[in-house]
Amino acid sequence: MKILFVFLVILALYSCQEDTRPHISRENQEFSISANLESESKTPSSTAPNLLEEILSERNSSTLSPIAQYDFRNFTYPLPRGWQDIDSKEAELKDGVRPILMPESKNDREKRIGLLYLTQKFLDIDSDGTDETAVILQVQTGGASIPHLVYIFKENQGQPKLIWYFRTGDRADGGLKNIYVENGLLTIELYGKDRYIIGEVETAKINGDEEQICCPTHFTKSQYKWDGKRFILKGKRLTYSLIDRSLPPVANMIEVLQKQNRVRK
Repeated sequence: MKILFVFLVILALYSCQEDTRPHISRENQEFSISANLESESKTPSSTAPNLLEEILSERNSSTLSPIAQYDFRNFTYPLPRGWQDIDSKEAELKDGVRPILMPESKNDREKRIGLLYLTQKFLDIDSDGTDETAVILQVQTGGASIPHLVYIFKENQGQPKLIWYFRTGDRADGGLKNIYVENGLLTIELYGKDRYIIGEVETAKINGDEEQICCPTHFTKSQYKWDGKRFILKGKRLTYSLIDRSLPPVANMIEVLQKQNRVRK
């Protein structure tokens, strides 16, 4: 009993001692967490981002304009130069799909790209109060590449009229980030440095601008005005950093680099 009594006394004295461990207040904890998040936001993510997040969002996904009545999941689209099949310059979608056709042998020339209806965006491109639509198709090549085709239609006398179409690059290599209207101009965002549409086949590219295809570090915003016949590039092309979003955009980066190279020579 004496031993038990002594033990209880020692235990009581120990519990009454002042806790000398450093105390972290709730405010300090919150500040520490906030600082960590700010630091992480300026470093590349270790996981591959969802590059189609903006395209597949609900923004501009519905309209009351007549263009919404057409079924672009079951439709025939022209193919851009360089992407046309041997036997056809057009591709027909059925229920939003055009299956890829691979050759059965090396000598078999019957090969065609596959197409998948991805989404539609409804945009008032010519500022007339009535929406047009941008139909976005995903190309299936049989390999790892994932480019997109964009078709812009205007309702004209009870029929959809194609007024522009173009191909974008593959994810970080000029892939489509977003398309919308800003200040009356068709605005296209492509992943990469100073990437913008040239004609219907290619996007402009800075030589040596290579990065992981999954994880772009920059995107380019360019704007186009419809003059009734064609789209004209307007204003400066702005390249933004996706790593440090606090940085101001670089305007017309290709020309800036060309000027620097001339000065060095």
